Amino acid sequence: MENSSNLTPLPEDDSRNAEAAPHGATTKLPSAFSSKPDRPPIQTSSQKYAPLDWSDYFDQEDDVCIPDSESVFHIYKAGTEGPVVFCLHGGGYSGLSFALSASKIKEKARVVALDLRGHGKSSTNNDVDLSIETLCNDVLAVLKTMFGDSPPAVVIIGHSMGGAVAVHLAAKKVLPSLAGLVVVDVVEGTALASLIHMQKILSSRMQHFSTIEKAIEWSVKGGTLRNVESARVSIPGTLTYDDSRKCYTHRARLEETEQYWRGWYEGLSEKFLSCPAPKLLLLAGTDRLDRTLTIGQMQGKFQMVVVRHTGHAIQEDVPDEFANLILNFLSRNRIGPNGIEIPGIRRPSSAKP
Repeated sequence: MENSSNLTPLPEDDSRNAEAAPHGATTKLPSAFSSKPDRPPIQTSSQKYAPLDWSDYFDQEDDVCIPDSESVFHIYKAGTEGPVVFCLHGGGYSGLSFALSASKIKEKARVVALDLRGHGKSSTNNDVDLSIETLCNDVLAVLKTMFGDSPPAVVIIGHSMGGAVAVHLAAKKVLPSLAGLVVVDVVEGTALASLIHMQKILSSRMQHFSTIEKAIEWSVKGGTLRNVESARVSIPGTLTYDDSRKCYTHRARLEETEQYWRGWYEGLSEKFLSCPAPKLLLLAGTDRLDRTLTIGQMQGKFQMVVVRHTGHAIQEDVPDEFANLILNFLSRNRIGPNGIEIPGIRRPSSAKP
């Protein structure tokens, strides 16, 4: 066994000796172990869940005033070229639900995200009339007010309740420039089966928040949204301030709209398959396909993608993947500003694919 006196001194011993060495003597740099490395500061809850501004994702916001009515619909816009990707959010969400994905989709298309009736910053004379007929008429009125009688090619994306509106609107065949339909995580059979539990779900959720940060934290920790950044952008648009209680509460009064729920989803699968435009169905789980859609999918009537590791709000939970799926859909179906484009042939926007 070696004598300890013959062992090489440890770096720590050298550094102590260096401190005691006379002036001018050679010294060594201190050991990496002589001090603790700097750690990033710990974020407080209010910092981690602080709201983010929509302008970091969209280019502008605007109000669309519908002629001869009291309705004013709020929209967020991004991009300057390409077809119009018109986004309809789900019940209880807002147009800001598409903020993170819009910042990428706008590279190849124009994005318009609408605050539906009774949601976000939109204002109407009856904010609880969420019948499918009223919602469809609202969307048509906004499109007509924005683009007149010669709209560019439009691809409608609808999430949940917004997906039902998109399907019903497409089935009416009143939008000749419709070039594509994307439905996000809504299937007739599953949706109808879940309605029996909806009031219980709505009543059991937290109703009042002392701050916006608390509402954002609740949405993430409660599992409504899985992406903190998206929640920080979108959740503020789902809230309204209650002066009497001095707190924030949910903007959409969904519990008062139960009479309309069944109408959103009845006949949805057949209507979806009847749409002549290219179709994409994005699902968070394969168990959500009903029989009609299973047969239609086997027959190649639409494209379906199951997006793994996400919750109900696919566009918020995995915005980059969602944006890539939308851009691939546009490219695969050659959807341009004037509709479906075939090499060597320029088709008018009113032509059916």
